[in-house]
Amino acid sequence: MRRRTLLGGAVAAPLLAACSGGGGGTDSGGRTTLSYGMWDPAQVPGMEKIIAAFEKRNPRISVRIQLTPWASYWTTLKTSMRGGTAPDVFWMNAVNFQLYAANGVLEPLSGHIKADATPVDRHPKALVKLYSYRGTQYGLPKDFDTIGLWYNKQLFDKAGITYPDASWTWDDVRDAAAELTDPRRRVHGFAAEMDRQIKIYPAICGADGYVLENGRSGFGDERSIDGMRYLTDMIDRGWSPPQSAMVESVGRVRYWSEKVAMNYDLSAMAGQMYAVPALKDHGGIAVLPRGKRRATIIHGLANVISAKSDKKAAAWKFVHFMAGREAAEIQAKAGATISSYEGTQDAWIKSMPEFDLKNFIEMQEYAVPYPSSKNTAVWENLQYPLLGAAFSGKGGIENAARTLGEQMDRALKEERDS
Repeated sequence: MRRRTLLGGAVAAPLLAACSGGGGGTDSGGRTTLSYGMWDPAQVPGMEKIIAAFEKRNPRISVRIQLTPWASYWTTLKTSMRGGTAPDVFWMNAVNFQLYAANGVLEPLSGHIKADATPVDRHPKALVKLYSYRGTQYGLPKDFDTIGLWYNKQLFDKAGITYPDASWTWDDVRDAAAELTDPRRRVHGFAAEMDRQIKIYPAICGADGYVLENGRSGFGDERSIDGMRYLTDMIDRGWSPPQSAMVESVGRVRYWSEKVAMNYDLSAMAGQMYAVPALKDHGGIAVLPRGKRRATIIHGLANVISAKSDKKAAAWKFVHFMAGREAAEIQAKAGATISSYEGTQDAWIKSMPEFDLKNFIEMQEYAVPYPSSKNTAVWENLQYPLLGAAFSGKGGIENAARTLGEQMDRALKEERDS
């Protein structure tokens, strides 16, 4: 029996039938109002400024933000697509992109891009490629994030340890984690939690392994196992809390509360870190330490247009504007995230001068794109149940990783056969 896709069958068919509309729908009075779906409240102020600039240039088009919490964003989007009420333009991530593109619910953008000379080449090539499916572009990047090493300068000073820098390797992190761990004060040197984007994938790539390559899982590869062992060893040695202790209080929260001295985390968290006075004063940022090679993970969001929108002409004007320099500069000054438009990141760096944010930008040179396939969520959902024991200090990362690799390969085969 073939696996039903999340948007497949009866859902996709009516959407495809509705895609043939010309897309010039307007409100009464000839004014067009677009709905714009997003999930991050921290980016709302910046988006409102971008929208104001767009509306000034396009006085007959209005844009209304539809903010949906991350926890319910994808469920709400799927339901709204079935009901014909999906936003005209909305945020897309790499995990879900291929599934949506394959089911015909996104408007193809390649023709629009060519006709209007949209500056796609000013965005990182890896990000642009993330939102292309079978040779057609369906999304345009708006931002990107990389993973860096956040550290607490005050805890380092107390321990008399030199701050991390670009020369650090995994051995340096291990040595520092051992010295920084203080059971009496319940402080751990590192947070090796089971988080795929900010911990597991960077560690695998840093060990010269891979997550997904040529349609095959890399979890059973010895290099990938070495990467995950780098994390689980720190749990086994007591330098990191076990996963079972980080369900309620994740590594990010422990770093905020100054109970973890080092933590891998997203560049997109900089704004929230900056709002914590203690971290603004003594929070530090370094590039990820080198394992067998230097690596981080790059991911970014894209703007896409619903294929069912009856306002496609106006929707494209908005997406085209969002991909340009003016919108990127406004977003960068807002400080919520790194604009993906080349040459506009300085405003983001200057928005938080106490943080060494340029490290996130410089890591683009060796960043690995977030791995994805058509049904990414299916094989990603296998990871936490199968790796949970090893990340809770019970050992066995080698067998768990090999089992995960085998089950992921089965899921990928079903994906190809569906």
